[in-house]
Amino acid sequence: MRPNETGIEAWLRDAALPAEIAATYPHYAAIVPLTTAKDSPVYTAATELQLGLSKILRQTVTLRPESELASSATLVVGTVDAFAAAGGDVRGIPDLKEDGFSLLCRDGGASVKILGENERGALYGAFEFLMLLSQNKPLPDLYSSSPSAPIRWVNQWDNLDGTIERGYAGPSIYFKDGYVVEDLTRAAQYARLMASVRLNGIIVNNVNSDSKLFSPTNMKGLARIADVMRPWGVRIGVALYFDTPKGLGGLSTSDPLDPDVVAWWDEITTSLYRHVPDMLGYLIKANSEGQPGPLTYGRTLADAANMFARALQKHGDGIVMYRAFVYNHHLDESNWKNDRANAAVEYFDGLDNEFEDNVLVQIKYGPIDFQIREPPSPLLAHLRKTPIILELQVAQEYLGQQDHVVYLPPLWRTIFDFDLQIDDRPSAVRDIVSGARFNWDRAGYAAVVNVGNDPTWLGSHLAMSNLYAYGRYTWDPTSDEEGVIRDWTRLTFGLNETVESAVTQISMQSWRTYEDYSGNLGIQTLCDIVKTCHYGPSPAAHDGNGWGQWTRADEHGLGMDRTVATGTGNAGQYPSAVAKRFEEIETTPDELLLWFHHVPYTHILKSGKTVIQHFYDAHYEGSQVAQTFPRQWETLRGLIDDARFEHVLFRLEYQAGHALVWRDSVCMFYYAKCGIADSQGRVGNHAWRIEAEEMELDGYEVVAVTPFEAASGSKAIVAADGVQTATAQCTVGFDSGVYDVAVNYYDHLGGNSEYQIFLNERLIGAWSGNLEDRLGHDFSDLVDGHSATRIYLRQVAVGKGDRLKIVGRPDGAERAPIDYVSFLPEGIID
Repeated sequence: MRPNETGIEAWLRDAALPAEIAATYPHYAAIVPLTTAKDSPVYTAATELQLGLSKILRQTVTLRPESELASSATLVVGTVDAFAAAGGDVRGIPDLKEDGFSLLCRDGGASVKILGENERGALYGAFEFLMLLSQNKPLPDLYSSSPSAPIRWVNQWDNLDGTIERGYAGPSIYFKDGYVVEDLTRAAQYARLMASVRLNGIIVNNVNSDSKLFSPTNMKGLARIADVMRPWGVRIGVALYFDTPKGLGGLSTSDPLDPDVVAWWDEITTSLYRHVPDMLGYLIKANSEGQPGPLTYGRTLADAANMFARALQKHGDGIVMYRAFVYNHHLDESNWKNDRANAAVEYFDGLDNEFEDNVLVQIKYGPIDFQIREPPSPLLAHLRKTPIILELQVAQEYLGQQDHVVYLPPLWRTIFDFDLQIDDRPSAVRDIVSGARFNWDRAGYAAVVNVGNDPTWLGSHLAMSNLYAYGRYTWDPTSDEEGVIRDWTRLTFGLNETVESAVTQISMQSWRTYEDYSGNLGIQTLCDIVKTCHYGPSPAAHDGNGWGQWTRADEHGLGMDRTVATGTGNAGQYPSAVAKRFEEIETTPDELLLWFHHVPYTHILKSGKTVIQHFYDAHYEGSQVAQTFPRQWETLRGLIDDARFEHVLFRLEYQAGHALVWRDSVCMFYYAKCGIADSQGRVGNHAWRIEAEEMELDGYEVVAVTPFEAASGSKAIVAADGVQTATAQCTVGFDSGVYDVAVNYYDHLGGNSEYQIFLNERLIGAWSGNLEDRLGHDFSDLVDGHSATRIYLRQVAVGKGDRLKIVGRPDGAERAPIDYVSFLPEGIID
């Protein structure tokens, strides 16, 4: 039996190679770190090598001082300059960029030199060496690697009270009850994970920040965070709240041109640098989603950014990361020219030459908000002098919140590889972000990552592939998506080809599968954006709101008209060649059609299908693929430890059920809108279902579900007020046989209902409505698309005329709600 693993080591398990393979490697006599500083990343690299060799090859290797370099070292780690100063031969080592490294494995790997351009580079080279060993990959005679961009950072959305916005994996590893936590062990472990994939900076708190971050106690706490992350080459920065001078400083204003405000921020910044002398700088969200900012005081965005930038300039290389996520969330939808996608360019128009040199604009990858598919933000083509940071999201806020597996690199590649053709020159987004296109010295990547105290870090073992991949892609945005997931799988689950193949197949299918059953053709992810959940299906939420995430769906057609000729003009924000392509329906790719054009449901796509038939087909096909995920995973039983196997299986089973909720909700919503039937007769027709509201009820009552499409037949049953036990019964009318019995019910906040299901008074299954204790997504407190879910009872022998009974016991506000029961013969998905 394989020992259970929690996931705390993630891809850094350094699992032992089989003895016969380990025996083929040289025995390393000593490791020589070219430093004496115990807090140096070089020394950290040496201790990682020592630990890794003991686990992977079962070798005990000592650390020896630099003075023994010539006589005994078989493994040397340090900077190129330090190696040369110690008499080492650096001929043949190519020039490296900041953080780059060279790995030299001579004499069949018996003599290893790991040399970084700087100390971080040496640490990255050490991890590269260990990951090659872990995967039993050939050791290179000479391998050199440098990053695509110098900025490779993480944005945590941790709040001072210990909660995490979009956090699906438990409380913060940094904060609790308003202060930095005392035990920062997990912060150090997180820095180790970051360093292993070459991430070099972190903003430790939420962009929706709190003035109390700058209290004296928290200043000391930030210093402790910096201290535990520094040996891993990870520097910290902070997100600040714009109105802090008023909230904490007691000033009457936060006007960035007010001398008292400027002096106050100068003092705060000086104090921060006393505690964290290598601080990265400030991340700022302002004049967005109701937050105050410079516009509140009649100033420009540049006025604010420059105030902070000048305060930082007095202390070194600190930068201002000014988020371009500035928009009005009270837009008037009746004005067809209004468009949230235009906001970034509109707000930053004319400011490119106004910013201080240490200001970078942080731009979300698309014009809206981390959707399943967006075009690149047009703002990427408007800043020539001001460098940018491209903001991604590892936290799957709109993409299943880590309870649906969605491997993100295929999505990221649609952005990285997009050619914006600025000034009619090749302008791939990745080349803008690297700084190469406009000769910027500082540019790069940031990603929202929501690690929490859960031992899986993200609440899901499979979701960790996205954190690993994010580091890989910031280093090399041309990386092969399949190659990255294969590396991650070997490091995470071991060297088993069956496991590698299954995880790779699930992962590589997952993004398009989620797109198919959530929102396709560029319509956005059709989750509920009005409530805070951003999770389950609710297509209607994308219209009739002030947030600007609209689909313009009516009985005739759908999609945003973003053309210059008749729409919001968003297409015209792109460089001319791209704008021309997006302006016309004929040249807009189908996958972005509804992003740029409002078309009839009967519009014929390039595939030959109508838009509405594509919707129906994609949602059925995507949900069908999701059903294969748990079955593929089942083939790995016994090849992965039980704890991690069952953890993943439970989530894949849940995803398969929720994919059907998505399918039915979206298809029924648009069918009701347009009245055009599915050519295959699937939508609204479910031959194997028994609706709960049509059963014989005792203690249950029928309720209308809002939104209507979140329930089969728009109705469900819930236990009546005051009822302790409710039953729903029916006679089975299907032919005798073996069926999978599926019960669709609702599991929401407010209680843990209990259920039992009987066939001819024989108990065939029981479960609890406790998903809020087992899953990590943002839960609803209502019977809706967020809480709709399914449980299967496999391979049940059923006779025609049998009596089915479901017993529900409500708990608190959760009244044991049920939608329907399906009897599914082999091969039928429902």
